[in-house]
Amino acid sequence: MAQQTVKKITLKPLGNRVLVQRLEAQETMKGGIILPDSAKKKQETAKVVAIGTGKRLDDGKILPIPVEVDDIIVMDKYSGQEVSIDDVEYKILQADDIIAKIEE
Repeated sequence: MAQQTVKKITLKPLGNRVLVQRLEAQETMKGGIILPDSAKKKQETAKVVAIGTGKRLDDGKILPIPVEVDDIIVMDKYSGQEVSIDDVEYKILQADDIIAKIEE
């Protein structure tokens, strides 16, 4: 019997880009009301999965990306490019599209 090898895909953002995974919307509101899928809006919060090297400035220096892996961020609603790897949805966006970092 032949053995099948599974190739693992790794996605590394380049330059001033960040790879994020959206956080799931809460299904239950305060008071116990359960929202149907059609009533849920996409969250603008996401977890940083990978970051690029940073933005190259005119003088050749690299401006580092202001977030780190595992940070929770707020991003522009319509920013980035959606990609799917191994049935998991991700979004690649410019570091400039990050509005804020959520700190606990």
